[in-house]
Amino acid sequence: MLNSHHYFSFPMLEGELGPRMRFMGREVLNWSLNNYLGLANHPEVRKADADAAAKWGLAYPMGARMMSGNSELHETFEKELAQFVGKTDAFLLNYGYQGVMSAIECLCDHRDVIVYDAESHACLIDGIRLHKAKLGEYYKFNHNDMASLEKNLIRATKLAEEKGGGVLVITEGVFGMSGKVGDLKAIAELKKKYNFRLLVDDAHGFGTMGETGAGVGELLGVQDEIDLYFSTFAKSMAAIGAFIASNDPEIIMFLKYNMRSQTYAKALPMPYVEGCRKRLEMVKQMPELRAKLWENVKAMQDGLRSRGFNIGETESPVTPVFLHSEGGVPEVTRMVRDLRENMGVFCSIVVYPVVPKGQIMLRIIPTASHTLEDVEYTLNAFTTLAEKLKNRVYQSDAVQEVIE
Repeated sequence: MLNSHHYFSFPMLEGELGPRMRFMGREVLNWSLNNYLGLANHPEVRKADADAAAKWGLAYPMGARMMSGNSELHETFEKELAQFVGKTDAFLLNYGYQGVMSAIECLCDHRDVIVYDAESHACLIDGIRLHKAKLGEYYKFNHNDMASLEKNLIRATKLAEEKGGGVLVITEGVFGMSGKVGDLKAIAELKKKYNFRLLVDDAHGFGTMGETGAGVGELLGVQDEIDLYFSTFAKSMAAIGAFIASNDPEIIMFLKYNMRSQTYAKALPMPYVEGCRKRLEMVKQMPELRAKLWENVKAMQDGLRSRGFNIGETESPVTPVFLHSEGGVPEVTRMVRDLRENMGVFCSIVVYPVVPKGQIMLRIIPTASHTLEDVEYTLNAFTTLAEKLKNRVYQSDAVQEVIE
C-alpha cells in the first residue's frame, strides 16, 4: 500500500493553477481548489500581483499597523470592503484563521457568554477556546437548529446578566464541509426576543452568494442584522488575508487597538493589498464569473441528483457526495487510487471520524474555470466508481492489479 503522506495527506498538485493539474506524474481533473471565481490564475490578477510586487517589493510596509505598518492603501481597501458588504467600517487582517480567532478572543471578556453552532469551523472553535470565561460558560447549539439555539440563548442570557456581560452568537454563512447555508434569517428573528450580537464567518459565501456576491446575509436579506461580518480572501479572492466589518465604528476601532494577532504581527504586505483590491474590483464588475460558477454548480449538483447520488442539503457551490463503504480503510484507499490514477479525477476524500463509519464523502468544489465537459466527465467517473463500490470491487486485493 502506498505511504499515505504525499498521497492521501499532504498531496502535491503541480503545474498551473486550474481545473487540470498534475498529481504523481499524471494529469488530473482537479475539484479541490476553493478557487470559486477562477481568479487564482486569471491573467488580470497575475498582472496586478506582478505589477504590485515590482512596485513595492514583498516587504512594504514593515511593521504592524499600529506602529509603522499602516498605509493609505490599507485604509482605502478597508473602506471598499465595508461598502461592498454593506457595512460602515472594516478592519483588514493579515490572515483569516488567526484573524478570526483573535477577533473572538478580543471581543469577549470573562463576563461575556458565547453561543455557537456545533458545526462551526475549526478557526471559530479555536477562537472560542481562547475565551476568558471558565469552561462551561459558553454554549453549543445543535447545527442550524433554532430551537436548540433559543434554549441556549435563554441560558446564556441569564448567565450574562448575572455576570454583567453580553452574549455573542457565532455561526457561518456557508458551512464548508456540507455546503449548508446558515439559518441567518431565523437567527436575526431571535434578536427581537434576546439581546445578543451576531458574528458570521462567511468565508465560503463572500463572492459567491447573493445578488452582488456580498454573501449569505445579502442572499437572505439580513445583512444589516449581522453585527460582525468576517471573511477570508482565501476562497473567492484566491489570495491571503481577511477582514472583519461592522456597522458600529466603535467595535472596529476597538478591534484595531486590541486584536493581538494584528497588534503584534506584520501588516498585510502591499502587493497583497493591491492584488486583493484588483480581485474585489473584478468580483464587483465581472458578474459573469459568478454566473459561470453557478452554471457549473447547477450542472454538477443536478447531474449527481439525477444519477441517484446523495449530496446532502447543500445550497452553495460546496458539493459533498456521500457514498457507502463496508470495506473500511483498505476499500477507500483502493477507490481513491482508482479515481485518481485511472479515471483522472482528484477531489478531497473525507472518512470517519469526520463522517459516520461506513460512509465516504467526496468533496467537490466547482469553479468558474471548469467547463460543462469537465462536469460530464466527472459525473460519468462517479457513476463508474459507485457501481464498483456496489459490486465490492474495491474490497478485493485483485483490484490492485487493475489500479497499478
